Amino acid sequence: MQRSQVKIALLALMLSTASVCLAVGPGATVTGVVRDADGVAQMGALVQVLATDSALVETAFTDLNGRYIITRLIPGKYQVRASAALFMPTTRGDLRLRPGAQAVVNLTLNTIFDATTWLPAERRKADEPGDDWKWTLRSAVNRPILRMASDDGNVMTVSSSVTEESSKPSSRVRAAVSSGDGGFANGGIHNVITVDRVLDDGSGMVLRGDIGTGLGPSMGLPSMNLASGFERKHGFAGSTRLVASYQSHPEMVGSQNTPGLQTLQLASAEKMQIGDFADIEAGGVLYAIHTAGYLIASRPFLKVTTHPSESWTIGYRMATSRDLQSYAGLNTVQQEMPVAVTSQGRMRTESGLHHEFAIGRKLGPGLVQISYYLDSLNQVMVEGGGSLSPSDIAEVDESPIGGVLADQTTGSFRLLNAGYKTQGMNLMLSEPLTTNMWVALEYSTGAALTAKDEDVLTMEDMPTALKPMTSQTATLAIKGRVLRSGTSVRAAYRWQPARMVTAVNPYAAFSDQAYLSCYLRQAIKLGDMLPPGLEATVDVTNLLAQGYRPFLSADGKTLFLAQSPRALQAGLAFTF
Repeated sequence: MQRSQVKIALLALMLSTASVCLAVGPGATVTGVVRDADGVAQMGALVQVLATDSALVETAFTDLNGRYIITRLIPGKYQVRASAALFMPTTRGDLRLRPGAQAVVNLTLNTIFDATTWLPAERRKADEPGDDWKWTLRSAVNRPILRMASDDGNVMTVSSSVTEESSKPSSRVRAAVSSGDGGFANGGIHNVITVDRVLDDGSGMVLRGDIGTGLGPSMGLPSMNLASGFERKHGFAGSTRLVASYQSHPEMVGSQNTPGLQTLQLASAEKMQIGDFADIEAGGVLYAIHTAGYLIASRPFLKVTTHPSESWTIGYRMATSRDLQSYAGLNTVQQEMPVAVTSQGRMRTESGLHHEFAIGRKLGPGLVQISYYLDSLNQVMVEGGGSLSPSDIAEVDESPIGGVLADQTTGSFRLLNAGYKTQGMNLMLSEPLTTNMWVALEYSTGAALTAKDEDVLTMEDMPTALKPMTSQTATLAIKGRVLRSGTSVRAAYRWQPARMVTAVNPYAAFSDQAYLSCYLRQAIKLGDMLPPGLEATVDVTNLLAQGYRPFLSADGKTLFLAQSPRALQAGLAFTF
């Protein structure tokens, strides 16, 4: 009798459990892959499924390939969060699971500096925001970010980032036309075509051609900029980039009024991650320049960042070129034109040595970083505006430390001046305004070249009249994307005393963006009347034309020196 009662009780319990399961429905499953910002799978990352009230429901750890799976979830609304040592947690919210559904949630983890690498690492380029290379290597095809489950299927794909790797090779072509005024070596109309391709092994290749339209005295001789880049990933969670470029600028006039400047550049950068302790970046650029003579120079860099804890970073940076100071400096294959001048028959170019020691701390989603730097600048390039006469160029050429290179198309020039030594502090605060928009505040101390207000500068005494003076500078900047309109924006206002004609802390991220500068990139959509992939860009430097220092040319005309002369460039681009 007792055995019968036990059997009846067990049968009743099984029936009640089955009825509950039938009422709730079959369990749902969440699976996916956790990667870092470079697409490397992260083993041992913690993945948590949270309820809408942030209560923990289930957990799992990723395997050797960064994969995880969580089963037997009751249908409902959840959040999926991934975290790992020395990474900022990332969360995908509003995940709705149906009975028996399988959701694929791929998550991307960023280090403390990944989310703000644009702030201290990469200087401004003419084609900001310079995301073409990243797009090729990390998001090379139009993948669906969200694919909802259909009535006859139960698979839903969700991603916290568009930086998923592609298992198939893919290509993209981008054609653009722009017109500029005032920018040194960027004047006139430029026709640009860029071809990107991702290879089977995840490596990336970029080819870029920029043909200008001859204007002014050099009519019929267009400028030319040809570049190619390659990136390959390797061990120690690292990768290597190599960029080769050739530039020809017939509109330039240098020593002895010799027209034309040609450069050949070979830039390389490598980064590697040593466990969770340190990140190392090293590389440099080797270039050959031909104007009135020939010059070959190299500019190496080294950057080391250590992670003593999840919230703290300690770094050291050595740079010899303001244009290439880190791995991020090769985010695009477009390279700045190196400037070389001739004085007393000797070719010279800008040179210096920058040492920087930095400490950073994560404060919530934001970041604070303080650094101390030492600069030893051997030759300093000063920018100016106004058409130089042959006698002006000849006067500067006679100086043992001078030399000038003039752009006939835009009426701008660059003058070589004696160097100096300085030291200073740099403080940077950054904070996200939204998930797609960041704001930064930077303050620096140091020295810059200036001229006394009572002095009347002339072209002849220019190389020796400018002297270093201790000063300070402050910058307010924003960068990101406006969600509703899809506008990419980068804007900054960098203030320093107007009498300064070079930048305080010239190796800082915003040192080439004096006063008000901005870049806008907007997709153009007009229903079915325009094809997808059409974009408009506007790039303005020193919008209010501030900080100009007048001086007299050889024939008595008034010309100007400026930390960053006003320049405007705008155009259209089409991606297909």
